[in-house]
Amino acid sequence: MPRSAGTIRNLSLLAAALDGLELQKQRIDEQIQEVRALLGKSPARRGRPPASAASSVAKRGRGPLSAAARKKIAAAQKRRWAAYRKANGTKSE
Repeated sequence: MPRSAGTIRNLSLLAAALDGLELQKQRIDEQIQEVRALLGKSPARRGRPPASAASSVAKRGRGPLSAAARKKIAAAQKRRWAAYRKANGTKSE
């Protein structure tokens, strides 16, 4: 019988500890909000940027490449691959 009385005390002690920790967490969260307000910062966002930021990047987009530019890029890429294959000892087919 004394065993169950000890368990009840432990449970009430744990419940009291949990209440105290939740109160501390609430106080800390309030202090964090106050400091952010003083700094003028809003909570950090996660995920994709707002549509306005994405559209500004899209507006700046690049036009189509000329045929000469495509040929230069292709030749440079072929040179890079040739150097890579030479360094790694693989043959191209």
